[in-house]
Amino acid sequence: MTDKVFENNQVSIVGEVMSEFVYSHEVFGESFYMVELSVNRLSDSNDIIPVMVSERLLDVTKSYIGQFAHIQGQFRSYNRHEENRNRLVLSVFAREIRLEEEPDDNVKPNYIFLDGYVCKPPIYRKTPLGREIADVLLAVNRPYGKSDYIPCICWGRNARFADGFAVGGHVQLWGRIQSREYQKKISENEFEKRVAYEVSVSKLECVSEE
Repeated sequence: MTDKVFENNQVSIVGEVMSEFVYSHEVFGESFYMVELSVNRLSDSNDIIPVMVSERLLDVTKSYIGQFAHIQGQFRSYNRHEENRNRLVLSVFAREIRLEEEPDDNVKPNYIFLDGYVCKPPIYRKTPLGREIADVLLAVNRPYGKSDYIPCICWGRNARFADGFAVGGHVQLWGRIQSREYQKKISENEFEKRVAYEVSVSKLECVSEE
């Protein structure tokens, strides 16, 4: 299959392997495993990003904790049914993986490009400190009629721009994948700590359809 199919969803991340490989599922005799990568931000914090890896890319029975991995692939989603509702689960699907003792300073540690379509009205708001934010859910097409649904967050002028997007609008964006902890209310007095994954957008374009 040519790379042309994957041009609308491109991810490149470099980070430290933080976990062992955990079995996820099998497709046509090929097993897939999940592993967590710690990817540095420009600030001193980092993002823990889940990566799905095929057993055919490397030996998943070994431990690579503490090594650095350069992964190229796509940001994918699927719906997991839990607690009588569907939950959107996101991870990086690795197409290529390269292990290194030290991170390559010449490679951007966290880069994503998406070309997709707005699938529900953007939500524009201001934080208590006056920062403008817009949430955009982007549908990115995959082969065989499938799509990935990627939550994206825009800031400042980009947020104002995104607020004007219509459902079905064709959008291209560049940014990075970020993880964010939040509290999920599971009963009147109980909260559960969860992690959301989204794209923090740095550049945004509306594509006019000819």
